[in-house]
Amino acid sequence: EGSLMYMPTTMPGISITEANNLLQITDRIIGSFPEVERVLGKIGRADTSTDPAPLSMIETVVTLKPKSEWRKRDTWYSSWAPEWLKTVFRRVTPDHISQDQLIDEMNEALRLPGLSNAWTMPIKGRMDMISTGIRTPVGLKISGADLETIEEIAIEVEKHLKTVRGARSVYAERTAGGYFLDVDWNRKELARYGISVREAQDVLAAAVGGQNVTTTIEGRERFAVNVRYYPDYRADVHSVGRILVPVGADQRQVALDQLAEISISSGPGMIRNDDGLTTGYVYVDLADRDPQSFVDEADAVLREKLEIPAGYALSWSGQYEAMLRVREKLEVVLPVTIVLILLLLYLNTKSAVKTMIVILAVPFSAIGAVWLLHFLGYNMSVGVWVGLIALLGVDAETGVFMLLYLDLAYDKAKEKGRLRNLGELREAIMEGAVHRLRPKFMTVTTTFLALLPIMWSMGAGADTMKR
Repeated sequence: EGSLMYMPTTMPGISITEANNLLQITDRIIGSFPEVERVLGKIGRADTSTDPAPLSMIETVVTLKPKSEWRKRDTWYSSWAPEWLKTVFRRVTPDHISQDQLIDEMNEALRLPGLSNAWTMPIKGRMDMISTGIRTPVGLKISGADLETIEEIAIEVEKHLKTVRGARSVYAERTAGGYFLDVDWNRKELARYGISVREAQDVLAAAVGGQNVTTTIEGRERFAVNVRYYPDYRADVHSVGRILVPVGADQRQVALDQLAEISISSGPGMIRNDDGLTTGYVYVDLADRDPQSFVDEADAVLREKLEIPAGYALSWSGQYEAMLRVREKLEVVLPVTIVLILLLLYLNTKSAVKTMIVILAVPFSAIGAVWLLHFLGYNMSVGVWVGLIALLGVDAETGVFMLLYLDLAYDKAKEKGRLRNLGELREAIMEGAVHRLRPKFMTVTTTFLALLPIMWSMGAGADTMKR
């Protein structure tokens, strides 16, 4: 996407003032990196039910400069290649730091007390949250009946997952860490002053949350005028207790703490439900590891070290959940693809032996693809699997070319009576191999050139196209 989204989580119950200070600190640290063009952070949420972000979650969009302006690093061609040749080599081996290296450096600089970091991209993060509710590559959903037990399990899971290789940061959601201002009305005192519960609640709501009293018209636009107490007069329990409630028609007033008992209590800041069960999340941000292998190792660690009470369950989610769905489809698509290749080969060669000769050569080119993925540092993903399937088709196609020209050379030598010994057979094989070189080279080159723009692309969306 060309931008990053920094989404750390801090402890629930953080004050607005402290959250604002924390946001400014993280923005200042991110903005100090020379690769960053601008930083825009947000904390809190919009006044709508579609944005349930708590105050403990920060969302910071990091707009990056063009990669040509990023810090340089030494490569195998830095010391000897001329500038015009470096332009070509940069397409294969960039001479600037990678995005993963930049994220690692930022993550190290942002290790602040009480802050658990997570990195994604703006659009991708939104899509992940819409589809699975998890904003990190891997997440664990803990379902059960009691929120406190879920939080205890989540904290234990967090401790174990931090020991698994590839976990950049792990954060267990504190489901019971919210703070609430409770107002318990004294109905005898309300009746004594002739005030109904509804009237008292309206005064409290207007003082703390505000009330629209009129509308101002500015040209073609209308704005509601909202009136409420100044922050210093509603910032704590004592201030709320001094809110004045009007009594009767003679405009007398009585303090709120004379009409109710005001206290602060703790409880769940947000209650999540998944498949009808109360759920807590554990977020896992990965570094230099694919979700599949991480989940396999992490699942083994949790099975060995974690004891889960009866009635509670763990389920992996995030990108891993999407990969599972794709893998289920690939388990059907891949065998069907191989069967179709076998069928087409048999229809072309009319020989089961020749068909098996071609198909048995295919895995050797797949081995080369796996080594190339290793050298380029690519993880297994949906795009990689699709590319491997396409590679199998190209391998079978070039194998048919090879077999066709070998057959033609064999038949030609047989007609001329030149297959009397092993040496003449080798000559026929060499002749067929040489003649098939041009058509095979043309076929592979056209496929390679068609994919070259994707392979060499370096702009926004390039990683998605490649991987």
